[in-house]
Amino acid sequence: MMEIRTVVGILIIMIMHTHLSFSQEHTERRMPAVAGRFYPSEPDTLRAEVAKLLAEASKDEKSSRVQAVIVPHAGYVFSGRVAARAFARIAPETSYRHVFLLGPSHHAAFDGASVDGACGSYVTPLGEIRVAGDICTQLLKSDEVFCYLPKAHEKEHCLEVELPFLQERLHDMPSIVPVVVGTQDIEKLRRVAEALQPYFTAENLFVISSDFSHYPDYDDALSVDKATEDAILSASLHQFLKTLETNAGRQIPHLLTSACGQAPIAVLLMLIQHSSGLHMEHLAYSNSGDSPYGGRDQVVGYHAFAAVREAEAEPSYRSDTPFVLTPEEKRTLLQIARRSISRSFTGRGQSVPDSSLLTDSLRKDCGAFVTLHLHGKLRGCIGSLTGRQPLHVTVAGMARAAAFEDPRFCPLTEEELEEVQIEISVLSPLRRIYSIREFELGRHGILIVKGTRRGTFLPQVAEETHWTKEEFLGHCARDKAGLGWEGWKDAELYVYEAEVFHE
Repeated sequence: MMEIRTVVGILIIMIMHTHLSFSQEHTERRMPAVAGRFYPSEPDTLRAEVAKLLAEASKDEKSSRVQAVIVPHAGYVFSGRVAARAFARIAPETSYRHVFLLGPSHHAAFDGASVDGACGSYVTPLGEIRVAGDICTQLLKSDEVFCYLPKAHEKEHCLEVELPFLQERLHDMPSIVPVVVGTQDIEKLRRVAEALQPYFTAENLFVISSDFSHYPDYDDALSVDKATEDAILSASLHQFLKTLETNAGRQIPHLLTSACGQAPIAVLLMLIQHSSGLHMEHLAYSNSGDSPYGGRDQVVGYHAFAAVREAEAEPSYRSDTPFVLTPEEKRTLLQIARRSISRSFTGRGQSVPDSSLLTDSLRKDCGAFVTLHLHGKLRGCIGSLTGRQPLHVTVAGMARAAAFEDPRFCPLTEEELEEVQIEISVLSPLRRIYSIREFELGRHGILIVKGTRRGTFLPQVAEETHWTKEEFLGHCARDKAGLGWEGWKDAELYVYEAEVFHE
């Protein structure tokens, strides 16, 4: 069985692994352990320092939706600038459900992962942060590899020092799940990763706390830390473990470890291996020898990484650039829709539109809905949210489906066709949102997804019903997705825009 090298030298207190119970009320508050030592204890001073670090880092970093970061945990005078580069990569308006904090144990030796579910909140000079007690409880019940060990958390600095950055960077600070990893056994780390995998989604942020090379001289640190950087960028667990082994075998003087947080980093790489559309970015590096407070004979290395969604994994569409059709293209699509329904009555099959009328826009794969109104009332509405066929083909198919396949209505009759008004909604690509603040009533359609259930409302439904935003979401969740009135609150939400036109 392969094991990650145990870092004995940095452990202060040695105690046996044990499972402890804690109050389900989660009423305790975890007070700062290293305020005034690793970072300022005075709120205004701390806020000013973190804001300055983030402002400087933001000059070099574009912000986006980040799923995980690897950040150092030394005192801010040593590693604050590097840590800020990772947190500055996170778009401040991002609304995460939870932040999972994983770091190594510096104060207790145990063969598992300790989840601090006993505390209702963590306190920093910048305020209180709620602990997601329900998730902590679920993890503790999921596998015996998880435990609650108070001494693993009481004096531990590796998670605490990251919190002020999160409080200052994120507009809405989510609840946290604090996990201190004590085991170095690779199979037990796999069990940790398996339990965390359902939470490793774009809705949550994972913060992996780790410093890197411990105590080689300055030049050796550069070499060791570069090798570790390359291994992490490969996102390969095998390459990472192999690099740790190679570094250890180089007999570099005073090198205690290549990464004190190698266990939580290994967990992150396992999570990434079972996810799609993520890539690792290296954002910054320095070591304590670069600080005016540190020497160069024995140093500690600091890296900042981010796990970011691949460009193709997130739609490139932006909601401020809607799909635009010319008046002639709209007329052509309306003719195609009506002709498609009409030919269904004659049994002549579907005709191929005149190729001279099919512009590039009409040949583009695009989602669309076709809505039928009879005497001002809905008579059928069917559509496709995703563009898997050329637009003109989608419109023809959805027109027939709206006329004959909408289960809410009897099939359209040939007599009704003469009086039916056809409306077409050409859709932009779907865009995932993480807060209803991103949803604009009247501008956006909504898609609510949870498991196999889904439901959608077109943007124009808001104008027709005059619902509030909450009513719009509630009706869609209950009436369309079958999730209940508040079902949208724990479902995936997508928005889209529509180019709407009718006869």
